[in-house]
Amino acid sequence: MADFILKPGREKSLKRKHPWVFDGAIAERRGRYKAGDTVNLLDSDRQFLAKGTVSPESSILVRVWSFDPNEPVDHALIKRRLDMAIAARESFDPKAGRRLVHGESDGMPSLVVDQYDQVIVVQFGAMAAERWRETVVAHLAKRLNPTAIYERSDSDGRRYEGLEPETGLLHGGLPDSVIIEENGVKMLVDVAGGHKTGAYLDQRDNRLFVQQHARAKRVLNTFCYTDGFGLHAAKGGATEVVSVDSSASALEIARHNVSLNPDLNIGSFNWCEADVFGFLREQVDGGERYDMVILDPPKFVKSVKHVDRAARAYKDIAMLGAKLLNPGGMLVNFSCSSAMSLDLFRKVTASAFSDANVDGCLIKTLHAPRDHWVSMAFPEGDYLKGFVTVSR
Repeated sequence: MADFILKPGREKSLKRKHPWVFDGAIAERRGRYKAGDTVNLLDSDRQFLAKGTVSPESSILVRVWSFDPNEPVDHALIKRRLDMAIAARESFDPKAGRRLVHGESDGMPSLVVDQYDQVIVVQFGAMAAERWRETVVAHLAKRLNPTAIYERSDSDGRRYEGLEPETGLLHGGLPDSVIIEENGVKMLVDVAGGHKTGAYLDQRDNRLFVQQHARAKRVLNTFCYTDGFGLHAAKGGATEVVSVDSSASALEIARHNVSLNPDLNIGSFNWCEADVFGFLREQVDGGERYDMVILDPPKFVKSVKHVDRAARAYKDIAMLGAKLLNPGGMLVNFSCSSAMSLDLFRKVTASAFSDANVDGCLIKTLHAPRDHWVSMAFPEGDYLKGFVTVSR
């Protein structure tokens, strides 16, 4: 096994159990290795720190599997970690959708596993997970006996690892449709062609919040995708739901989702295929007002070096949203980027209300649900944050 020796002073993050080592932290590489091999990480005094998977083409050179010098990184370790992650989610109903493995926070770097009833979707996001794909799939099949295991390893991050996108069926057979029921709302999940692994499970609790606060409200749901927030608003008694997205195919699924819920009044829904920024400006210029505005945009920033530009985009959209609020109206805005800190996002939101000349009161901070738990040693896992701000 090759030894990677860190530069003096670069061992601090590993001693705090952070699972990433960047290529610039390495002073010396001893021994032969290839992509996907396990290597030892040593401090400048040649003392053991950790062991992990090496990915020579990535700026994240090594992703750590273990901080124990006596713990081999092998098939048995992978199975143990999977079992621990699954056991921790036993209280979550698979029929509602649940995250089974949340990457580094479950000690399984770059691996994501989501379950939609009897269908499991896996993402091998980097070389660390790719190296163990066969073990992961075989153990999930044995442990959970799903109808299907489908791969959605098509995130941008793989290309930085020298890995091609991979999608397709790995086990069993996909049913004609995959439907989950969350908070009393049925939703179709497009595991093969949808965003992420097919749905935004990380917004489950936040959709419930919207449902609980939507009664008798006119609701605007932007970047709505398949309208999870809109469906929950209608379930909660919203008088009107206006949902906007630039994807015609996503809006088609949104319409189908309403048909899955016959207790919802389809007449209360208005869908609009449009650029959200342009739509919001038109709504402001037209004097429209809403009791609740939901802003759940895609990731505006993928790295810290672009955070200033992203902050401007988040502020602009929040300012438009704030201008659309009735007195007492509620803005629910999100960022799904780990590069955007909670503190900066709060400052951005406050600045947006100021520029909109709207007095806002923050009443709640939103995060991903408990099955997306975040290791204290890996703050990057806390990517989703949101605020509920009321105008007055």
